[in-house]
Amino acid sequence: MRRVSEDDPYLWLEDVEGAEALEWVAERNAETRAELAADAGFDALKERLREVLDASDRIPYTTRRGAHLYNFWRDADHVRGVWRRTTLEQYRKDLPEWEVLLDVDALAAAEGEKWMWAGARVRRPDHDRALVCLSRDGGDAVVVREFDLADRTFVEDGFRVAEGKTRIGWIDDDTVFVGAELGPDSVTDSGYPRTVRRWRRGTPLEDAALVFEAERADVSAWGTHDPTPGYERDFVGRSLDFFRSEQFLLAPDGTLVRIDVPEDAEAYAHRDHLVVTLKSDWLGHRAGSLLAFGFDAFLAGGRDAEVLFAPDPRTALAGHSWTRRHLILETMRDVTTHIEVLTPTPGGGWTREPLADVPALSAVSVVDTDPDVSDEYFLDVSGFLQPSTLHRGVVGGDSEILKEAPARFDTAGLSVTQHFATSRDGTRVPYFVIGPDHASTGPGPALLYGYGGFEVSLTPYYGAVTGRGWLERGGTHVIANIRGGGEYGPAWHQAALGAHRTRAFDDFAAVAEDLVARGITTPAMLGAAGGSNGGLLMGAMLTRHPELFGAIVAQVPLLDMLRFHRLLAGASWIAEYGDPDTEADRPHLDALSPYHRLAADRAYPPVLLMTSTRDDRVHPGHARKTAARLRELGHRVLFHENTGGGHAGAGDNEQSAHNNALVHTFLWRNLAT
Repeated sequence: MRRVSEDDPYLWLEDVEGAEALEWVAERNAETRAELAADAGFDALKERLREVLDASDRIPYTTRRGAHLYNFWRDADHVRGVWRRTTLEQYRKDLPEWEVLLDVDALAAAEGEKWMWAGARVRRPDHDRALVCLSRDGGDAVVVREFDLADRTFVEDGFRVAEGKTRIGWIDDDTVFVGAELGPDSVTDSGYPRTVRRWRRGTPLEDAALVFEAERADVSAWGTHDPTPGYERDFVGRSLDFFRSEQFLLAPDGTLVRIDVPEDAEAYAHRDHLVVTLKSDWLGHRAGSLLAFGFDAFLAGGRDAEVLFAPDPRTALAGHSWTRRHLILETMRDVTTHIEVLTPTPGGGWTREPLADVPALSAVSVVDTDPDVSDEYFLDVSGFLQPSTLHRGVVGGDSEILKEAPARFDTAGLSVTQHFATSRDGTRVPYFVIGPDHASTGPGPALLYGYGGFEVSLTPYYGAVTGRGWLERGGTHVIANIRGGGEYGPAWHQAALGAHRTRAFDDFAAVAEDLVARGITTPAMLGAAGGSNGGLLMGAMLTRHPELFGAIVAQVPLLDMLRFHRLLAGASWIAEYGDPDTEADRPHLDALSPYHRLAADRAYPPVLLMTSTRDDRVHPGHARKTAARLRELGHRVLFHENTGGGHAGAGDNEQSAHNNALVHTFLWRNLAT
């Protein structure tokens, strides 16, 4: 087998905007278009998927800022979207009246730029100004402009930052914390800001006072201001890698007081509390625990903690949110979520009570709360076959159903079950099966999805695109909760770090084998799909277990594990995978790198590789080079690169519908015929 070395013949495909590389991309796109978009059912499928994405009766999820509920909305008439707001009274109506703050389509047309919405930082407590972030065609890099919410216009002489991976946030009416690209020494090796500056209105950004600086090898630096009345505090910090950080209280005289928690812990101040989420054991508390300390007592050396959550082998922390007087706690038990309310008592300790009942094999998530003012919460409940229901309530008071999403696909004959596969080392790996009763129908086409990295958990959700594109046609959808994710807390993630990444691969293969053993599908009818880190997983399945699958889709994938750290944001993931430049890590990265494992003498299932020219997180060169190498070796591969869309792979609903139609057409043609 000929190995690809440092003399990689396809390095020219890493030239993102290079004329030769883009010509190659155009040729591959044309081949894929001729192969898939010309399919007799493609246009009808794409239209049905676009209908879902553009539906006017989708739930418009909101964020409360003062008296208003804010929403960003895209549909057929607003391709790039509108930022808008309304009141709760209006929101309760079937057709609320919305005040449009910014029309991104109109802005893009007026300025001749492919602007995409990238969020806004609204100034507290008056909620009168915002720092609006705009992305050029979907990249992570943004431009920042100050926006007047009353006039609904950009502030002519307001804060403005040129394109970059900027971090910015309000301190007061005339001051912000900002980390921006101000020359080569202002960014880390990962391309993120390494300085924090206090920038006053009307002064040049270059003259802003430096208050904190990270190292070049760090991932990034950041600064934030807490404007809560009576608790006004400034914090700065640095991300040492993707999972470790240092945080400091920034005193008015510039003194830094370290928040002395483990580097791998997550910590923040909330009023009187310092809240800490553990990723490793500390002070007798288990990894995965959620702790609360008195903030002032902790700075004075006190280490007495209230345990808000302690994990067990089957239960992990899923998240938590504050209201004005309570904390809403979300947990997972075997990947099904539960929710309860914790309330601090005046004499110490916390009381607990359930907040809502959640159906089995479903998911509940806190959409929004109002921690500055009230105990209001917005809660979303959904499941694989259960459209979302949005609830609003007040802790200790009444709740109401605000919105109910309609069913988007036919669920007749479909059910949801959970099973456990046994991985190579004996670990039980949970997975969900959504589809028909195979005991009566026999094996059929199945699509297995996984991620397995960065402590990301795959919980139940209502996927209307998958429902229309796959389930309605008779396919079965499978979600694998493999190691590397967070389904069972930090240990589940850490089990697949670095040289142990193959455990995630083993888990996914075990689920594939279990599906066949249960009679749900056969290898010829089993497809696999994943994106980003999940694209690495797909590359591993292609090169390690090609006999288990009839087709594989990898979207915005990470595939060259010997050069990932040199491409765009790749250096920030060294803590997850290892460092190819070290003798300790290079051997295992060489062994697991899909790009370097490709061979001419192995039988691979057909592959669809998808990426975006504007993905400035995972370099499109990963997918480009792998497609070129597969073609050279004589294997079946299709390649599609969207010119915009960033790491999401699509910048609007049209692109998203097109991409999804390509995926489902490819899978159905290879697995169901």
